[in-house]
Amino acid sequence: MTPDQYCQNKTAASGSSFYYSFMFLPHERRRAITALYAFCREVDDVVDECSDENVARTTLAWWRSQVAAIYAGTPQHPVAQALVPIVKEFKLPQEHLLEIIDGMEMDLSQHQYADFKSLQLYCYRVASVVGLLAAEIFGYSDRKTLKYAHDLGIALQLTNIIRDVGEDARRGRIYLPQDEMAHFGVHTSDILNARENDNFNKLMRFQIERARHFYDIALSELPALDRKAQRTGLIMATIYRATLEEVVHTGCHVLRERVSLPPLRKLWLAFITWLKN
Repeated sequence: MTPDQYCQNKTAASGSSFYYSFMFLPHERRRAITALYAFCREVDDVVDECSDENVARTTLAWWRSQVAAIYAGTPQHPVAQALVPIVKEFKLPQEHLLEIIDGMEMDLSQHQYADFKSLQLYCYRVASVVGLLAAEIFGYSDRKTLKYAHDLGIALQLTNIIRDVGEDARRGRIYLPQDEMAHFGVHTSDILNARENDNFNKLMRFQIERARHFYDIALSELPALDRKAQRTGLIMATIYRATLEEVVHTGCHVLRERVSLPPLRKLWLAFITWLKN
């Protein structure tokens, strides 16, 4: 199996909405974004699938060494090998790949966030940085597109957080800001024990409005000149925002169920978004 095939299999197996947004890209850009996404999945899996914190930290440290090896042209892992020509061709900054690992490592030591400002740092590292790298791969003419990529990353990660409240709680993590939980009268024990009530619903409506706000900001920031080049990001925005609205439509029961769109609907949304832009 070649490094590129490994990345393709890793991306397809994830079942992520990102997979559907990549399908319409030209070969070289699709190859590049698939390798980047596979890298994100690899380092995320270290944290999610490793029960021993020390082992997880050691593995993430090894991935840091692989990032250095990517830029030296001597990596061992197939995902890192696939990234060697890509970081050169698209001029992807080494510090951005390291920041993604920094974000994943936050999950090992921080299971709650005091306020949105501290949560936003996490969102920046695990999502906005990925958006900035993706923008380089997709191409742009106006640097304002980087602001769009940053804020779209925040919107996508907030959608993940909203959708996955229950799933994250079962891993002992709560990404809802503590000061906002207190404001709405929601206790940590309510989240961990999947207790839905009116206060929780009000808290979630507040989170949903914030995510919608970031989508609106991001889309308003994308220069018209770069809309065509950034169509893949617009597909991601369409699919993720549809997922967010599905959470609302189904009653925000995120403590007990995880909302996802059927593959055919994701494909249809990807197709019509590509045609529109």
